[in-house]
Order: sequence, then structure tokens, then C-alpha cells
Amino acid sequence: MASRAAILTAPGSPFVVDTVEVAPPRPGEVLVEIAASGLCHTDLTAIEGSNASCVYPAILGHEGAGRVVEVGPEVRGLAVGDHVIPLYGPECGACRMCLSRRTNLCWSIKPTRDRGVMPDGTSRFRWRGEVAHHFMGTSTFSRYTVVPEIALAKIRKDAPLDRVCLLGCGVTTGVGAALDDVREGDTVVIFGLGGIGVNIVQGARIAGAGRIIGVDLHASKEPLARRFGLTDFIDASREPGRVTEQVRALGGGGVDVAFECTGHTGVMRQALDVCQVGWGTCVLLGVEPAGAEMAVPPVAVRYGRTLKGSYFGGVKGRSGLGRFVDLYMDGKLELDPLITHRLDLADIDEGFRRMQDGSALRSVIHFE
Repeated sequence: MASRAAILTAPGSPFVVDTVEVAPPRPGEVLVEIAASGLCHTDLTAIEGSNASCVYPAILGHEGAGRVVEVGPEVRGLAVGDHVIPLYGPECGACRMCLSRRTNLCWSIKPTRDRGVMPDGTSRFRWRGEVAHHFMGTSTFSRYTVVPEIALAKIRKDAPLDRVCLLGCGVTTGVGAALDDVREGDTVVIFGLGGIGVNIVQGARIAGAGRIIGVDLHASKEPLARRFGLTDFIDASREPGRVTEQVRALGGGGVDVAFECTGHTGVMRQALDVCQVGWGTCVLLGVEPAGAEMAVPPVAVRYGRTLKGSYFGGVKGRSGLGRFVDLYMDGKLELDPLITHRLDLADIDEGFRRMQDGSALRSVIHFE
């Protein structure tokens, strides 16, 4: 099948928007027609060359939504016409991780996914006679893409695909992380009010937090965060040396939960330090530079603080993503204000430039 797609040939290169050939789905695989795809910072890491799991030429994209157009042999849970969201984190239901019920991680296809191929070790994309590689197992910057059944979440058909596509990554990561750890009445702080941070604000509000504090270097982030439920804003560019003191003061000595979304190890340590002794929890979501380490004295956690990480908000995609679609359809979760730009695939480079200069919160590529 011919498909319009954006191909990244090498780090630092512009995308090539061209026609690729998509092979039919093999056993356990599904052919999906993508309706829309968000641009995410993780895609940017492949563009910049810092993503070790990207094999070039690659078809990026992992925040999409679409419809099933063909199912391969051995597919049992999906049918033609179903609406789906591709998942970079699968849920096979049979591996040790899935059976543990302790994590949403499933690494059943990680070795092949990280080599840019399907579970059988081959690609379904060809471009100009050569292999083009998958990215994160999803490749939603192609009108048609093949995805393993275990990496697709079936969703309700009345949800608008050009909005719920955002649930494929950033929104679910933020909202899910908050719903995991925030209790009613908690005081919460979020360091970094970007795409994930503002959604932690939403999640904290839904969870019933009593006070939601946001910390960012850019005051321009405050209005949207307040719309989503932020109660207090700290401009870290004004008095960076007083941020810890200010957060502790607003939290009555320490916060119940701190979320770190910047990827800077110094801010990670700061997030841990503002947690209440005895029970405060620090959740790390920001992606640090390769090789970075965080120094933590044992006493910082010995007296009851918890330091943890979060992947996709702790959400099991196939069995849990439908809840977030329902929250949006019920008016409890906002997606529309997050979309600042709607683009054609031909404008994908411009979309990433807007991401880099901060003029876009989320851009969405429309295929229809």
C-alpha cells in the first residue's frame, strides 16, 4: 500500500515528505490509518540525534490516533473499523512485567522496537527501494502504519481522533502520574510547566489536590496552567536561589508530592528536598542528558521520603487508556487548549521549529 509519510534520513536533516510502501500486517499485527498525530519532544530527540533507539532512515511519530483498516493472522481483539491509539509501551498481558501487576512496563518487544523493526525483525516500510525503519513501534507520521496488536489501545468511536491523539504520550504521562500519587487535599508542586507539567496540573486537580504550585523559568506558562487548576506560580527566573524556600513556605514546611519535568538533575534534587519529611513523594518524569547522575544523601530518603520515577504516567495502555478518553469526553480533562497549531504533514519541520523556540505547546499533524 502506498502511504504519504515524513521520513527522517539523518539527525539534523529536514524531513522528506514522500510516498512510502507499507507491507500488509503479519501475524499479530494491525494496519492502521492515522487520522492525526501530535508532535512530541521525544520525536525531537531523534531529530537532534540524542535518541539511541532511532535507526535512520526512520518514520517518526508516537502520539497518533486512527482506524484499523486490516488485521493480520492471530489478531483476536481488534477488527476493521475499530478506533485505536498506538502505544510506544505495549501491554502483552503474558510477560513477567505484565503478570506482576506492579508496573505498566512491558518489554516483550523492546529489543526489536529499539532497532526500528517489528517483532519478527523486519520492517513494514520501504522507501525508494530501501528499508525505512519504524520508530517507538508506532511511526504515526505515516498515513498508514503497521503496529503490533499488543501496542494498540481500542477506544470509543465518538471521540475526535484529532484531539485524543494527544493521549498517546504527553497528556497521559502527566495526568496519569498525578492520579497515581496525589490524594485529596494534598499540596503538590510541579517543576516545569511544559507539555507534561501542565497535564500534571490537570491530573492533580482531578485528584482533588488542595494546593497546586507551579515552578517555571517562563511566566508565559502561568495562564494556561491556572486554567487547568494551578493555584500558585513561582517564577524561577527572578530569584532562583529562593525557589526551595518559597515552595516550602507554600507547603507549610514541605509538599506532599513533587513532580520534576525538566530533566535537570539539579532540579530533581530540589524537587526531592521540598518534599515533606515523613511521607513526601518526589516523582521524576523529566529525561536527563545521557550519562547524567543525581547525588542524593541517604538521609534525604531515610526519614520517610520516597523518590520514584514514572513512565507513561503509570498507565497500562491497552487496558487503561480508555479511562482518559472518557475523562475528556465527560468534560473533566481538557485537550483542546493544548493544541496551539494544526498543520499539514508538509509543514512538519515548521512544527518542530515552533517546539524548539517555545511558540507552540502542541502541534497536531492532520492527515484528513
